[in-house]
Parts: sequence; C-alpha cells; structure tokens
Amino acid sequence: MSASGGTKAIVAALGANLAIAVAKFVAFAFSGSSSMLAEGVHSIADSGNQGLLLLGGKKAKREATPEHPFGYGRERYIYGFLVSIVLFTIGGVFALYEGYEKVRHPHELEHWYWPVGVLIFAVIAEGFSFRTAIKESNELRGQLSWSQFVRRAKAPELPVVLLEDFGALIGLVLALCGVGLSLLTGDGVWDGIGTLCIGALLVLIALVLAAETKSLLLGEAADATQVAKIREALVDGETVTGVIHMRTLHLGPEELLVAAKVAVQHDDTAAEVARAIDAAEARTRKAVPIARVIYLEPDIFRQSATTSASTSA
Repeated sequence: MSASGGTKAIVAALGANLAIAVAKFVAFAFSGSSSMLAEGVHSIADSGNQGLLLLGGKKAKREATPEHPFGYGRERYIYGFLVSIVLFTIGGVFALYEGYEKVRHPHELEHWYWPVGVLIFAVIAEGFSFRTAIKESNELRGQLSWSQFVRRAKAPELPVVLLEDFGALIGLVLALCGVGLSLLTGDGVWDGIGTLCIGALLVLIALVLAAETKSLLLGEAADATQVAKIREALVDGETVTGVIHMRTLHLGPEELLVAAKVAVQHDDTAAEVARAIDAAEARTRKAVPIARVIYLEPDIFRQSATTSASTSA
C-alpha cells in the first residue's frame, strides 16, 4: 500500500473546523448550550490537530544527518501520536467535565435557533471534509475494509482525519439530540447528557488513534504483499539461491529498511557475489520502490537455507 500524506484531506478538514469552531462559539454565547461549548472546543482541538499533522509532514521531509542517519520520516508518527493526546485531553476530557457540570447545574437553553442552525451548518461542513478524506483514502485502501485500512495504513494522516471527521459527525448528531431533547422537555439536563456522550466518544477515538500510532512509533514491518515481493526479487536462482532470514522496518510512511541474509553458492568468487548483491538490491527497489535502505549479507549456500526462508520478516 502506497503511503500518502493526504494533504488535501488535512487542509479541507482544517478549513472546515476553523469555520465550524467560530460558529459553535457564537451559538454558545447566545444559547448557553454546553453541547455547543464542548463541540466548539472539539473543533478547536481538531484544528490544532490538523496543524500538527501538517507540521509533522513538513519536518519529516528533512534530509538525513549524521545524528539521524535514517532521516526524519518518523516525525509523522510522533505528530500523529500528539494528535491523539490533544484529542483526549482538550477534546474528550473537557467535554466530560463540561457535561458533568451541566448535569449538576442544568439551565434552560436560550435562543435555541442558534445552536440548531449552527449544528446543521456544521454537519454540512464536516460532511464535505469527511467526503474529501474518504476520496483520498479510497485511492490507497484497495480491497481493505475501513477498519483494516485504519489498522494497516503506514501514513498516519489519513486515518487520523478519517476518525476525527467520523467522530465529529457523530458528535454533531449527539449535540443535536441533546439540544433537541432539552427543547422538547424544557430540561437542560439532556444538553449535559449529550455533552457527556460527546466526551466519551472523543476519548474512545483518541485511544484508538493512540494505539495505532504507538504501533507505528515502535516500528512496523512491511505488509505481507511487500514482503513476498522483496523475497522474490532478492533471489535470482543462480548466484542468490535463497533468503535465509529477513527483517523489514518502516523508517517512515514512504521509506522501508530491508535487512536480509541471502544464500550464495560456495564456489562463487567475491566479485560474482558483489555483482549479485548489487543486482538483488536493484530488483528489490524496482519491485518495492519504498525499499530505499537495503542491507544484504551473503552466506554460503546450504540445503537448509532455502527452507528457512519462511522465517518471519
């Protein structure tokens, strides 16, 4: 699966969230709805998250240095993890606190048409952002389900934007329900309950994002399809006769490290082995273009070497 920063989706989400945040705070000022305040803070948090994703993408493009010889590709994972922390603390925890306070001290909504109008506008804007994220993701998702795409994507930006937008749309529905029930019953407690539901939703999404980006930070191997292509490309059947063992590691969404011990014939000269190693590297880069850092160690061919090629990559 090719990695992509999904910049278009990030920018679309940033623009939508900034506009929505302003509208929600205006609605809160006129109505006093805690759901609107929680949703406004949610949109501010999301805007900050998109800014972090753009910053991480920019920093990841820096050239490798002696101190960081493998480059800065993992910056994108770090900023993706920061997004989950921001979403948890500023978005989820604040909404839970505000909802708790509103349940304890409910008050009747004023100028109800402000929150209802803003929420409808927000649903439209978030829907546009979500549609953009889906369109960008479909170019990479292939035959994977959405849950598989979120779990397996090596570029953190698109899964983050997808989950944020999805959560925002559900949060808006919850806010509409809270405001609507408060208007129908005349009891502001429903507004607080809606806010609590929004907070719980944001905390859940933040935990999912944290788990996925943590896995990327720890270091993930290439997917099974890429591993198979690399194994096939390494072996030429003449000088390189098998793969004894191999390890792969994502240095970033678009850069893969490949380290392998390959089997060669015992009577091959050093020059023949060197040429075969160079050719194997070229075939590997052609088969999997993101395999940019390749270390191959030749070893004397043994009958058991080819059977041990099934060792985990």
